[in-house]
Amino acid sequence: MVTTRGRVALAAGAGARWASRVTGRGAGAMIGGLVALALDKSVLRQLGAGRRTVVVTGTNGKSTTTRMTAAALGTVGEVATNAEGANMDAGLVAALAGARGASLAALEVDEMHVPHVLDAVEAAVVTLLNLSRDQLDRVGEINHIERTLRGGLARHPSTVVVANCDDVLMTSAAYDSPHVVWVAAGGGWANDSVSCPRSGEIIVRKGSHWYSTGTDFKRPSPQWWFDDANIYGPDGLSLPMTLALPGTVNRGNATQAVAAAVTLGADPAAAVAAVSGVDEVAGRYSTVQIGAHSVRMLLAKNPAGWQEALSMVDTDAGSVVISVNGQVPDGEDLSWLWDVNFEHFVDHPVVAAGERGTDLAVRLGYAGVEHTLVHNAVEAITSCPPGHVEVVANYTAFLALNRALSRA
Repeated sequence: MVTTRGRVALAAGAGARWASRVTGRGAGAMIGGLVALALDKSVLRQLGAGRRTVVVTGTNGKSTTTRMTAAALGTVGEVATNAEGANMDAGLVAALAGARGASLAALEVDEMHVPHVLDAVEAAVVTLLNLSRDQLDRVGEINHIERTLRGGLARHPSTVVVANCDDVLMTSAAYDSPHVVWVAAGGGWANDSVSCPRSGEIIVRKGSHWYSTGTDFKRPSPQWWFDDANIYGPDGLSLPMTLALPGTVNRGNATQAVAAAVTLGADPAAAVAAVSGVDEVAGRYSTVQIGAHSVRMLLAKNPAGWQEALSMVDTDAGSVVISVNGQVPDGEDLSWLWDVNFEHFVDHPVVAAGERGTDLAVRLGYAGVEHTLVHNAVEAITSCPPGHVEVVANYTAFLALNRALSRA
């Protein structure tokens, strides 16, 4: 039930959102939510009341998994979701206000905001994807984030946690919760979890299994997992799963989305069919035509994300452009470039682009990768031979290029 003050706040937010759109300043989700929260700080709690909500968080894959979760929950009923990826309080308010009649919600939430968001919306399910280094100048070390998540979950013992048991840090965050659905969603990046977040002991890895020396902290047995053809779940469930989105990492995202939706009553087969139909997420993975070039867009934001994105690049399909900015949303510290295995392109030329294209070019040089430097990403694409171009860009570089290609 929204109070009178809440209704006034939401009306003012809607006005601000409308003004932002008509003046061409943007979609207005953030400004609308900010205005509403400024007038009534409890509006998020009011909008979340009475809904069955899934909160999705992690360093990489939040937007994709949230989009898949919303699709799977859509087989049960109307779903409110922040499809534009605005994952802090203002964006959540805008998403919930935009679907006041929806009894379900799938919300992407920034890792550091999860505890107070859970306090506000009383989520039925929290989906924990992965934790790795990302924007250290903003959020700090990941062990701090893990402890923050663990503390937030401890305040909500009735919440079901759908956690990736292949990720040491997310397993630790969920380990003490009384209701956990363990999913083997994959954990290709292990460089940020070489020691136990609980004891400081060494993490030993043997195949897919891992354990902490000197303690009983170890990889739980998964209730959901996947292979190249199927998804598997409780009670012998086995269903074929063919996704529109590429990469093993998205099969893991889909498995967690299905597990969360089934927890809230979705039919497993219907949920799998729904996530399989997701073919792009806010421009990611989409292919657009610009002149004589077909351009496929991939987003990567940190070493773990870059590892996954670069594994999806088809170097045989055509040219490769990598675009890097260093703005506040990206993290201004680009030392992570030296953690990314750009040696993947040692036999294939690359065009370095973006505001920090020179930093990238230096890294490519040390990797022995043949490259050229064209700071403007659109010009970098048009500098390639006619045909297909694979583009990998970090956050603000991706957004800027997506807007430029949309205009083109």
